[in-house]
Amino acid sequence: MNEKRSIWIAGIAFTFFIALVGFLLAKVPGFNHIGQLASAIIIAVAYRQFFGYPERLRAGITFSSKKLLRLAIILYGLKLNIDVVFRDGLGLLARDVLVIAFAIGLMVLLARWLKADKDISMLLGVGTGVCGAAAIAAVAPIIKAKDEDTAIGVGIIAMLGTVFAIGYTVLRPIVPLLPTEYGIWSGMSLHELAHVAIAAAPAGEDALAIALLAKLGRVFLLVPLCFIFIYFMKRKSKGEEEGQNKIEFPWFLVGFIAMSLFGSYVLGHSIPVSDSVMAGTSTATTWLLTAAMVGLGLNVSLKDLRERAMRPLIAVTITSVCLSVLVYFIL
Repeated sequence: MNEKRSIWIAGIAFTFFIALVGFLLAKVPGFNHIGQLASAIIIAVAYRQFFGYPERLRAGITFSSKKLLRLAIILYGLKLNIDVVFRDGLGLLARDVLVIAFAIGLMVLLARWLKADKDISMLLGVGTGVCGAAAIAAVAPIIKAKDEDTAIGVGIIAMLGTVFAIGYTVLRPIVPLLPTEYGIWSGMSLHELAHVAIAAAPAGEDALAIALLAKLGRVFLLVPLCFIFIYFMKRKSKGEEEGQNKIEFPWFLVGFIAMSLFGSYVLGHSIPVSDSVMAGTSTATTWLLTAAMVGLGLNVSLKDLRERAMRPLIAVTITSVCLSVLVYFIL
């Protein structure tokens, strides 16, 4: 029993070790633009190709990719200030709904046209429309996506979002938008919270604030979107074998909502909390999510990546460009 527990702990430690290597790699020029998450996934995929899957550590690695992933999503709820969304962001929320519907709908159409992998394309549509890696991780178990598909989707979104964020900063002096308009454009069309911050910060504090507000609206819509997916998956599985196709209730979403409410109405109000504590929690969330993605990345076969990722990558690139254009014209 002690040996099993030691191996289990070693498996978890292994995912955090690769997360650490990814963190260090993200400090290297070039990799500093794609960040810790994408860097760690690249290392995990490379490790799998050169050394194979570390079978002896499977239990701990699986724990990271399943349990720690859900914990990271729950803690991610602290990033969503529901009070701010309801107070200042209701006007943006309707447009956020359009953004999500457009991104997912266009990805589905392009996936059919390009004959791209359906699950990877759907995850990329959700990641593009909502909030990148966190959205992909939340939806993946609902649509029963494979671990390798989830890792591929997260890796693509992390890297593509970084390219777009840098592109926005290049375009900022050229596009005829006021700082606040540029902030809304960034917040409603870029993939991750980090990408929004990268793109909007150079335009000033007001632009960054409105950009993050627009992005928080999309994060808020992750929960109802997940329940929509649950509804359609249950309809799809009707008439099929109960045990094989049963959709498990995503209890981690309840945790996500609870942490959002806790962070919005309790922390800083009934319970004083410093900025350093909140920053530390955000960092811990990033590390948990990175370790979980390492676990997923170790399941990726490079052959499958070449065969199955190229067409979804083309589709999500087209979708991201079209989404940027759409948001620009509905400002």
